[in-house]
Amino acid sequence: MKVLVTGFDPFGGEKVNPAFEAVKMLPDKIAGAEIIKLEIPTVFSKSGPAVAAGIEEYQPDIVINVGQAGGHSCVTIERVAINLAEARIPDNNGEQPSGEPLQAEGEPAYFATIPVKAIVKNIRDHKIPCHVSYTAGTYVCNAVMYQVLHMTAEKYPNIRAGFVHVPYAAEQVVDKPNGTPFMSLEQIAECLRYAIEASVKNLVDIEGIIGESH
Repeated sequence: MKVLVTGFDPFGGEKVNPAFEAVKMLPDKIAGAEIIKLEIPTVFSKSGPAVAAGIEEYQPDIVINVGQAGGHSCVTIERVAINLAEARIPDNNGEQPSGEPLQAEGEPAYFATIPVKAIVKNIRDHKIPCHVSYTAGTYVCNAVMYQVLHMTAEKYPNIRAGFVHVPYAAEQVVDKPNGTPFMSLEQIAECLRYAIEASVKNLVDIEGIIGESH
């Protein structure tokens, strides 16, 4: 089995992106699966094609995209991606879409096909906080999640895919306001390892109620 794990390059004035920094720390094998690591651009028009090229080259069984969510206190596993691009700030190529569909004829939304609940449980079982998220935002993280799920639904139905958001790394908050949440890169990488492990071991998701009230 092969797992393609992607992380974005730095954006929004940050010098590093904990997503790819943590991806780089992953071992080359997890739960018997080969781990392929790929950095992708924080650009609306380029992130999806970059993952598509990786899929073509490596033929993975699972694709997990990882992105930074500054302000989150822990790793969150995204449940759904929506067909909307709405950028508060320009991406790394100066693109700043406003209310545009990602796919003109695409579905309004796609649900992750990795086992979201099993991932959250596995991370929590290792005494690390983790939550399901029901919005991946409207920036490039949501865009790549949507594009990959659209791509797999249309072209690669045997590939399972999903998205993991990670908080700031400790080094990023040194000059940020007191109380800004963060995790160490080592713990972020540990969460990604448990996420991959659960994805490899669970072909279908586990039962259980996790939802949010607001």
